[in-house]
Amino acid sequence: MKYMIGSKEEMSQEFLEDGTVTPVTLVRVEPNVVTDIRTIERDGYVAVQLGTRATAKPLSRPELGHLKGLPNLQTIVEVRVPLVDKKKGDIIDVTHFSVGDRVDVMGTSKGRGFQGVVRRHHFRGSPATHGHKDQLRMPGSIASHRQGPVIRGQRMGGRMGGEQVTVKNLEIVAVYPEKNIVAIKGAVPGARGTLLMVMARDSKTIWQK
Repeated sequence: MKYMIGSKEEMSQEFLEDGTVTPVTLVRVEPNVVTDIRTIERDGYVAVQLGTRATAKPLSRPELGHLKGLPNLQTIVEVRVPLVDKKKGDIIDVTHFSVGDRVDVMGTSKGRGFQGVVRRHHFRGSPATHGHKDQLRMPGSIASHRQGPVIRGQRMGGRMGGEQVTVKNLEIVAVYPEKNIVAIKGAVPGARGTLLMVMARDSKTIWQK
């Protein structure tokens, strides 16, 4: 099973051997350190805890105790896996993946704030004709239900974005170990600096910050 955590750098492009230009997202993967292993016997579930982004910032005493013998790490993420093939102290870097691997990328999408139904749910809106003043982007009637409550799941205006999104079946186009960068074909969720989980297609994993 292959998995690692990184941060979104930027969109770019790669030139393939045949001259084809491919849009890619550059993901920076600082060396991931396995900080703990969760087991059924002790914790009730199986998971691997990964830490990254070494920091000089003072940590609390519980954090120092948890990372005893390991570098001070700013970000710790837990990855639930069906089978543990790592041990505490192992290092995972960009060489964990190779060109051509198919991966799923999980991250938090950009926050869009409060949006109306046209942008949030792709409503068409009302006709721009006589009798529709100030109604072009309105949601319209949501039905009375005999003055009952609003139907659960009714498509209305509201907060958009800021949700966990998974983009599946992407391809790794290039790996740059000297820069700790991996180039993934296509777009991935989030703004620059967003924390991402990259996992192989055959790895049925769940991540939790």
